[in-house]
Amino acid sequence: MSKVVLRIDERGKLAGVDERNDRAYGRFRKKLAELQPGQTLAFEFRIPRSPKFHRLHFVMLNAIFTCQEVFTDNERMRKWLEVGAGHFDFVPGPGGDLIALPRSIAYEALDDAEFHDVHESVKAFLRTPHAYRYLWPHLNDERGEIMVEAILNEFES
Repeated sequence: MSKVVLRIDERGKLAGVDERNDRAYGRFRKKLAELQPGQTLAFEFRIPRSPKFHRLHFVMLNAIFTCQEVFTDNERMRKWLEVGAGHFDFVPGPGGDLIALPRSIAYEALDDAEFHDVHESVKAFLRTPHAYRYLWPHLNDERGEIMVEAILNEFES
């Protein structure tokens, strides 16, 4: 499968980001022009993730990590939040029981829209009694909710 990365050039036209991508885009345009009725052509596209939004997500996670009382490892907390947000697959565990395995949130794994969905799902999970009772076990529900909202309000997008 060919991968082509495109941009709008100085003339306002769609073009490859470099010479290799420009040649690949030219092959795609040629194939598209040669397409006959009844023939098919399949392609996928991704909207690249916004680096600014990516950083915002991780700054938010760091703020949660700094304030919470349970996790000693930021990565483990992030994985717990991703599972809580529903971003996981069930896989058989060592004893045969199904366990939740977080899916990747790497740049290549999720485009911008998919990453936004994960971000919003993490925030929704953090707002559940289960999440704030776990992260702040000494707080009652009202205080736990206030804690979550105080942190998340800084990161509303």
